Amino acid sequence: MTDPAVADPHRKDQVSENPIQLDFNVKRIEAITLDGPPELTARDLMSPYVWREADGRWGIMVRAVVKAGAPFTDTGVIWAGWSDDGRRFTMLDAPSITPGPEDHDAGGVEDPTVVRRADGYVVYYSGVLADHAHGELSYASGPALDRLVKSGVALASSKSEGNTKEATVDRTPDGGWRLFYEYAADEASRVGLAIGADVAGPWEEQPTPFMPRENSWDDWHLSTGPLLTDDKSCPVMFYNGATRDARWRIGWVAFDAEYRRVAARGIEPLITPPPVDDRTATDIAFAASVAHDDDGAIWLYYSLEDRKLARALIRRS
Repeated sequence: MTDPAVADPHRKDQVSENPIQLDFNVKRIEAITLDGPPELTARDLMSPYVWREADGRWGIMVRAVVKAGAPFTDTGVIWAGWSDDGRRFTMLDAPSITPGPEDHDAGGVEDPTVVRRADGYVVYYSGVLADHAHGELSYASGPALDRLVKSGVALASSKSEGNTKEATVDRTPDGGWRLFYEYAADEASRVGLAIGADVAGPWEEQPTPFMPRENSWDDWHLSTGPLLTDDKSCPVMFYNGATRDARWRIGWVAFDAEYRRVAARGIEPLITPPPVDDRTATDIAFAASVAHDDDGAIWLYYSLEDRKLARALIRRS
């Protein structure tokens, strides 16, 4: 269901005067499996970034996390792999991005976002400091997923925008680049936006693109999610939102072509975690990427409970 008139009560100036009629629903959900070395399979899995190569292969980069109860070493390493069907992936023998040795990611590497270029790959990731509590948006690049070289901090945190992470990147019709990211402010997560001349910046901060909604499932926390850009005139973000107790769900918000205005926003969550008996259990569904199959179907990739992966077949109406 869409309600553009209340798409953003905190920023009504950004809602289009001629809101579009748009909606999405879930047709099917499938589990994602990874085949790989014991160092990977011993960990929980989060943040599945999936894309299609020109030859039809499905690529994935994923955050692998130490399981609860196991000796803690880091907040994550990033592993890559390939698939013929987008459901079962064969992973590389070793992680593509690991913590350190620089201070900005000594505590862990998280949340990969892949930009495919003619000469290889740019991978944004969240670098976590050795204190395992603070971090900054970082990036690496290289000709192959097993030959990435870290390039340092892509977007530094500031006093007003702490813990920059969770990159989402798009190129707009005017040739510029847009970088969405999550940051911390007022004891909550927010979505920020910056513009740049190239995929690696430098970036110029913009006004906050959308805000939490009062008395809603996304009334406290917001985090970036993947962009559906097959219609460049109306890009859609499958974003992550939560209440103050961090019960995360996946929703959607549509923008104009230059990401200057909110065109529409769904009222109810698109994806909600399955119900659990234990109220204290991890209650999270968190979107990470979107890709199309050979028939043009929309597949949204996400993590559940911060430990397992799934994808949903999405229908636009």
